[in-house]
Amino acid sequence: MIFNVEMETMPRVEKEKLQLKRIQETVAYAYARVPFYRRRFDEAGVRPEDIRSLDDLRRLPMMKKNDLREHYPFGLFAVDTKEIVRFHASSGTKGKPTVVAYTRRDIDNWAEIVARTIAAAGGRPGDIFHNAYGYGLFTGGLGLHYGIERFGAVAVPASGGNTARQITLIQDLRPRGISGTPSYILNLIETMRAMGLDPRKTSLEYGILGAEPWTEEMRRQIEDALGIKAVDIYGLSEVIGPGVAIECAEGQDGLHLADDHFIAEVIDPDTGEILPYGETGELVFTSLTKEAFPVIRYRTGDIASLNPEPCPHCGRTTMRMSRVKGRIDDMLIIRGVNVFPSEVEAELLKYAELAPHYQIVIDKDGALDRFEVHVEVIETALAGVGDVEGFKAELRGRVARQLKDALGITVVVEVHPPKALPRSEGKAVRIVDRRNKQTVTS
Repeated sequence: MIFNVEMETMPRVEKEKLQLKRIQETVAYAYARVPFYRRRFDEAGVRPEDIRSLDDLRRLPMMKKNDLREHYPFGLFAVDTKEIVRFHASSGTKGKPTVVAYTRRDIDNWAEIVARTIAAAGGRPGDIFHNAYGYGLFTGGLGLHYGIERFGAVAVPASGGNTARQITLIQDLRPRGISGTPSYILNLIETMRAMGLDPRKTSLEYGILGAEPWTEEMRRQIEDALGIKAVDIYGLSEVIGPGVAIECAEGQDGLHLADDHFIAEVIDPDTGEILPYGETGELVFTSLTKEAFPVIRYRTGDIASLNPEPCPHCGRTTMRMSRVKGRIDDMLIIRGVNVFPSEVEAELLKYAELAPHYQIVIDKDGALDRFEVHVEVIETALAGVGDVEGFKAELRGRVARQLKDALGITVVVEVHPPKALPRSEGKAVRIVDRRNKQTVTS
């Protein structure tokens, strides 16, 4: 099902005409209403009337998250607070939170964008949909909620946490769709099994999962455990929230961008050079319809690539982005080697003996970095094992060798008993960096 056939199947030539019209309007609007943009455009020697083609977008300066923090809380808004109907905000774990705002029209557009994602995931009007994203300042819960209602489905606003109660709701209300972070869905599956329930015997048929990077290996584990089709959704609060892009259930082959509302670019994160389609770099977004908080060439920090070809699976003509490999600020530099947590996850999930829960701990060992990966063995793997410590030692050695081959660095592997590592009720805490006393969710 395609929710908005006109916009989601529009020929590329017509879409680019629409994008140009909207970017011209957005640049003029931001220049007139936001002193930050007026100053930055003037410094770059660019005025709104200079934007005559989509290529002219690259003449505009880029913005970063620090710009949001430096203008906290209202300095980047284009409307007065009396026109704002909602605020959302980040957690502020790395400094001041980033506050974003929405007018009523922004909320209306957002709901329509998310409705498209539910259709792409395999939803049908009338579905009962279990929303396990957290409600509150985080955009996930309310973002999905309004889209569920706009689509014509029935929202179950379960939010995050209280896992046993969520399982009861799934049993009793029999939803067809579910949304949440992949790590929390894994927690849900594990709790079902601990309760003696078979996760494959629920009513669930499709899942919309995101808000953290996850691998194809984790997708397979979730799909096999629940008997569902799981698709990746992308969004970030600065751009609008969830719904910026979504995989289609037919192909799971790139995320379809709502490119009548957003223009995406991929740049070299070091030079800022725009990269050709298909090359991997940092995603940059420009909003085309936002009123309260327009963003122009916003550097997301997310690593992905773009594909302009129509989808051969579902017929949508929208720009597609690859799944996010990771974030620039999540990339770990260990003894001169770049490591993404997703690379670690991909290797760990190859082991049937291990639960899909892990944590990376980085510390100092003298002058060198010490890279630890903490994993836990599943209960069934220990059944009938006489020498448990010997089994864990052998497994530890195998995993350490595999990680060294894959990553090119020495890894200290710690194998823990079943259910020893913390479980997620939202975004998973994957990285504990003791070098700078940081904890990172990913």
